[in-house]
Amino acid sequence: MTVSPPARPASARLPRPARRRQLLGAARDVLYSTGFHQAAMDEIADRAGVSKPVLYQHFPGKLELYLALLDESVADLNRNVRDALSSTTDNRERVTATFRAFFDYVGGGGEAFRLVFESDLNNEPAVRDRLGRAMQDTADLVSQFIHEDAGIGEAEAHMLGMALVGMAQVTARYWLSTNRAIPQHEAEQLIARLAWRGISGWPMTGQP
Repeated sequence: MTVSPPARPASARLPRPARRRQLLGAARDVLYSTGFHQAAMDEIADRAGVSKPVLYQHFPGKLELYLALLDESVADLNRNVRDALSSTTDNRERVTATFRAFFDYVGGGGEAFRLVFESDLNNEPAVRDRLGRAMQDTADLVSQFIHEDAGIGEAEAHMLGMALVGMAQVTARYWLSTNRAIPQHEAEQLIARLAWRGISGWPMTGQP
């Protein structure tokens, strides 16, 4: 006699936003553990406890799932940077807080930062476009304060903002690759000091 495998328990009906969060959580687990190219929609559906048709109702394919996770990760980073910039009115502390936001983001224990900084889908136009806009948006947050406080042109301020963002993400990733050889607080202070010595060369608006 042939014994059929046990049927998968039916997933409870959820409102669409809740279902989307559930599916993204399952996709996050699978993609982080196997990588994009090895991940299968079957596995993601099984992890979420839903049928593949339910998964496809929300996401037409694996790329759409990846892009949704990428958007979440970028939003988290930008929120952290925005909070850091608004946490103080002292510009030296702003620089330190901004670097801390990047170090926290990279060293927080999750793998979300790899979607933004170490994506293996850079050749995919939709991913490349989002990653480019992510860097632009983050640099915009920083350059706004440089433009307003130093009184330099928007284009120049944006270039400086992009330089600071690039320094922050490269050094944070390098720090993590060394297995945190330097304590995080010391690493943040070290790079923030370097950045501040450069950016403070522009006086505040209204000062000589």
